[in-house]
Amino acid sequence: MSQELRAVAWTGNSLTLIDQTLLPHRDETVDVRDVDTLVDAIQRLVVRGAPAIGAAGAYGVALAILQGEREGWTGAEVRAAVARVRAARPTAVNLMVCVDRVMTRFAEGLDAVLAEAAAVQREDVEANRAMGAFGADWLLGRVGEDRPLRILTHCNTGALATAGWGTALGVIRELHARGRLEVVYADETRPLLQGSRLTAWELVQEGIPHYVQADGAAAGTILRGAVDAAIVGADRIAANGDTANKVGTVGVALACADAGIPFLVAAPTTTVDLATPDGDAIHIELRGEDEVLEWAGLRTAPAESRGHNPAFDVTPGRLVTGLVTERGVLEVASGELPGDHLK
Repeated sequence: MSQELRAVAWTGNSLTLIDQTLLPHRDETVDVRDVDTLVDAIQRLVVRGAPAIGAAGAYGVALAILQGEREGWTGAEVRAAVARVRAARPTAVNLMVCVDRVMTRFAEGLDAVLAEAAAVQREDVEANRAMGAFGADWLLGRVGEDRPLRILTHCNTGALATAGWGTALGVIRELHARGRLEVVYADETRPLLQGSRLTAWELVQEGIPHYVQADGAAAGTILRGAVDAAIVGADRIAANGDTANKVGTVGVALACADAGIPFLVAAPTTTVDLATPDGDAIHIELRGEDEVLEWAGLRTAPAESRGHNPAFDVTPGRLVTGLVTERGVLEVASGELPGDHLK
């Protein structure tokens, strides 16, 4: 896969998003020119992954300004539109952080807003590259350099989920580039099978050997010794090291703890939210019931059944062996805290 793959791209007067609801069967883009379309794209997971949503939100401020100019909005109406973008998905803190950052340039006008949004995107790619190197170095030093590694990952954390390169999948790509990767076990990942549709697609582009497995198979794969380490991303990291990621992650972490293998979380420092004290304070998004009651539009559960469909769960910090950021690796389970990388 080209290292220039961009899930989010600014064209000059609009935002182009790879439509991730259509992959791997159709590779199409959505041209976003207004706030309603962007909010819909974020909520429908056309664009998803905390860093990618953050980049989209950053450019969303510019979209609101341009739409306001076309439609004669007041400044207050433009700000209200930006607030809708900021609130489009509640769990991923990057969206809020990046929108707030760009809004510090709002009074300077469109050019300043676009410059700040471009900086958000550029810095995320740089952070991902650094994470890849730090994470690979740590794994090779901890697990051993005598043979290629077998890695399990959950959900999609590659170029599709970021401004480019990837977080957890960026570490995997770095291991592959060094010739130190044997195979990847990619959990299919509910909701919307983002592992089997998106992670597997990215791994195919890179020529990385992999298996796609059901989420329910992950613990058994780990406990039977088929995996050397697991590495995942995050949508929000609390001050105490508790981590919100796609639902099913905590089961992976528990299995790693029982097997005595590393469980790593790779995320930029923008995902660390010191205002959130612990996992109990993280809002968990609930998605529509039909995603678990139906399959391809066909009802699979009894008509009387209700669906419980949390998009995320929280992994306690005590289960996080290491937090990989662009500043290095913090050993959270050993007492280091995310705030240590923000000093």
